[in-house]
Amino acid sequence: MSENWNSDLLSCCDDMKSCCYGLWCCPCLACTVSGLFGQNRCLPLCDICSPAVMSAFGIPLCVPPAGLALRVGIRQKYEIKGSLCKDIATSCVCVWCSWCQLHRELKYRNHTPAVVNHGFRHSPGVLPVGLPRDQPLYI
Repeated sequence: MSENWNSDLLSCCDDMKSCCYGLWCCPCLACTVSGLFGQNRCLPLCDICSPAVMSAFGIPLCVPPAGLALRVGIRQKYEIKGSLCKDIATSCVCVWCSWCQLHRELKYRNHTPAVVNHGFRHSPGVLPVGLPRDQPLYI
């Protein structure tokens, strides 16, 4: 069952913190997104360095490799509707908006509600049932 993105590509103002972070320091936002997704935080630096290196060898590069890879990875992990063609277009045409959308999505997906556990509490000097007295108790 596929879902939609939590927010639209151009919904940057829905989360003003992400919007300002991306506006004033997009490379930092990209590194944060990479880290939130469990990848190396320096991965987006490939998007900055790759075009310069590739053009030095006469090979034009217009698709940011890290941005595209992370976008596809996030879309597949969370089963978000879309296609590789749309991911390429989004990563090429609106890089800043794409990074902001990925940041908003990961903030939404990684948000976990607080859980209060009212389980068993061990009282000092009292062993749980079935625990041998010579076995250490780790809590």
